[in-house]
Amino acid sequence: MTFESLNIAVALPEVFLLAMACLVLVVDVYLPDEKRNFSYVLSQLALIVTLMLVLANQTNTRVQAFNDLFVQDAMADALKLFILIISFGVFVYSREYLQARNIFKGEFYVLGLFSIVGMMLMVSANNMLMLYLGLELLSLCLYALVAFSRDNGDASEAAMKYFVLGAIASGMLLYGMSILYGLSGSLQLSEIGAAVSQAQGAQSIGMIFALVFIVVALAFKLGAVPFHMWMPDVYHGSPTAVTALIATAPKLAGFAMFMRLLVEALGGLQTDWQQMIIVLSVLSLAVGNIIAIAQSNIKRMLAYSTISHVGFILLGILSGTAGGYSAAMFYTITYAMMSLGGFGIIMLMARQGFEADNITDLAGLNQRSPWYAFIMMILMLSMAGVPPTVGFWAKLAVLNAVIDIDMVWMAVIAVFFSIIGLFYYLRIIRVMYFDDAVDTRPLQCGRDMQIALSTNGLAILALGMDPAALMSLCVSVFS
Repeated sequence: MTFESLNIAVALPEVFLLAMACLVLVVDVYLPDEKRNFSYVLSQLALIVTLMLVLANQTNTRVQAFNDLFVQDAMADALKLFILIISFGVFVYSREYLQARNIFKGEFYVLGLFSIVGMMLMVSANNMLMLYLGLELLSLCLYALVAFSRDNGDASEAAMKYFVLGAIASGMLLYGMSILYGLSGSLQLSEIGAAVSQAQGAQSIGMIFALVFIVVALAFKLGAVPFHMWMPDVYHGSPTAVTALIATAPKLAGFAMFMRLLVEALGGLQTDWQQMIIVLSVLSLAVGNIIAIAQSNIKRMLAYSTISHVGFILLGILSGTAGGYSAAMFYTITYAMMSLGGFGIIMLMARQGFEADNITDLAGLNQRSPWYAFIMMILMLSMAGVPPTVGFWAKLAVLNAVIDIDMVWMAVIAVFFSIIGLFYYLRIIRVMYFDDAVDTRPLQCGRDMQIALSTNGLAILALGMDPAALMSLCVSVFS
């Protein structure tokens, strides 16, 4: 094996970001507290340059590297772009929030950058070993970030729950992968796919046994019912800056993991995993939307909202068609953008010694800042799937994919629970516009956050007016 055969240029964005994460780690050790902003700037610069490298490195073909462990294709390029853009937004929103709580430390950005490297590896995995490596790199960073506020008992409790349940899910994934390796004799996704399509008798039963473990692990990582139990506690217990990270970019990596494992490696068992996903999807839509109504804490409400959105993403995947996969990808990207803006507003409302994590804390937001109330209204309407926001087109694309495979009853169930879900989104709008503000002081934040939040909200509206560009990008990935 020669250095040239590794084809390192294909993985240049990941290599660069990994090097920058190590640089930020070393530089931050020598920085005094008052210069901590340098770590933030360096991290954002790393994301911008990585984004430029991904754009410069794009390809329409399938290119492999590192002895076929790593693959670059259209899906990987598109998802990496949005992972980097959304992570950039998380870092912007987090800065003032962390400063106000005296946890503005370089470790947040180091762990954040390493988690982004993990996501990018998951997206480009062509081998079960690489997929697991990326997943564990992401997960271990998130476990540490959840407990980032060391003096917060809720954060420590959430981190322990997340770690224990995450370890169980990782064990299930490993067990499923080991069975696949034993039956196929390979860790390469393409070779496993070929072995699955040729499996017969006892070998076929073994493949289905492995599939069950893998689907359970994937459902846990994405937060589908009944493997969702960690999500409300982790969203609630984590510092809001960490919740914003967990709720956004990792969903894109989770979608990629579903595509790599179920579609590429286990495509021959499509009828089997479709039946499993139908159950996960219906339960996620029902439990997510119904339990969200009872929540008074906005972070817990958004956690159950996420569970219901995962149900919609799974609807697109279970269709088993190129149109369904593109609709699911479109939904995942738009959901990550909506969730980013929602947690951005929560961080904007928070101040020193006060967490704006109850729905009543948004009372009178229109009196304090009509602009940010308008942004939050766009985000909530988009999550509810109300036109002319992009959330409407995302839901419509997924419903079309389900109807195209003659599963009209699934579309009816999805619409029914979406109507139920409309209630808790409208409740937030009512609180912002019709309840009186307890704290009437005007909201203050830096220019960078003002620009980012405004861009975030207006992008949701603009994509709703003209979703063609993003939708065509998603379609081109699977065409």
